[in-house]
Amino acid sequence: MKQTIKEIEMILQSVTEPDDPFVKKCQQDERKGVQELLQRWKKKQEELMAEKRRFEKMMVYEKEAQKQGFQYVAGIDEVGRGPLAGPVVAAAVILPENIFISGINDSKKLSSKKREQLYQEIKNEALAIGIGVVGADVIDEINIYQATKKAMNIAINQLSIFPDFLLIDAMKIDTPITQRSLIKGDSLSVSIASASIIAKVYRDRLMMEYSKKYPEYQFEKNAGYGTREHIQAIRKFGPTPIHRKTFAPIKEYIHNENEK
Repeated sequence: MKQTIKEIEMILQSVTEPDDPFVKKCQQDERKGVQELLQRWKKKQEELMAEKRRFEKMMVYEKEAQKQGFQYVAGIDEVGRGPLAGPVVAAAVILPENIFISGINDSKKLSSKKREQLYQEIKNEALAIGIGVVGADVIDEINIYQATKKAMNIAINQLSIFPDFLLIDAMKIDTPITQRSLIKGDSLSVSIASASIIAKVYRDRLMMEYSKKYPEYQFEKNAGYGTREHIQAIRKFGPTPIHRKTFAPIKEYIHNENEK
């Protein structure tokens, strides 16, 4: 008795090799539905292979460091340098050597739903994750560039496994650990891309919490960035304790208020 098309579909979901006997059996099945299933399966396998090649390409800097004898490579990235409100958040991520998580990329290129999904997968698979958060008061005190470096150092120190090599997105930080700075690193390195996802989701969740405390500013929508509605809210209600007082237009707002 022939298997139903539904049964064949279920079995194909667990088949990964093109020379699997079950694939050959399907090729000999003349039913149109089976052939359509087979074509969909082949397309899915081709997409998976392409994704694995892309992922492998993004592991080149990690593998290079490992060939040089470094054991624990941490990717580091930050989120939140540009907003008018909220902290700058950095993440450091150490991944296992032979990892594969489909879809990892620069967090800015991913949908919110995809970021959330990958955030959980990275948390499940990573050897260690560290997060550094530096608030608006410190940003105003030491400037955003120094605050970003501070957040990155905090993230490194939060790792449960201390790294011996750092891959950092477009920054150099003060640390004795061997480091390599990569321009657009979140598109070039799996570890940096993973850090960008962790930092982005973590910061977005923080801003969601702040939106409950300060609903007028719509932080749940703008994450603290200077949208038109956000700037209008600052002009109407003034800045909150999480606004960056040294950033325009908040700086100008405070100056104008003091002039009155």
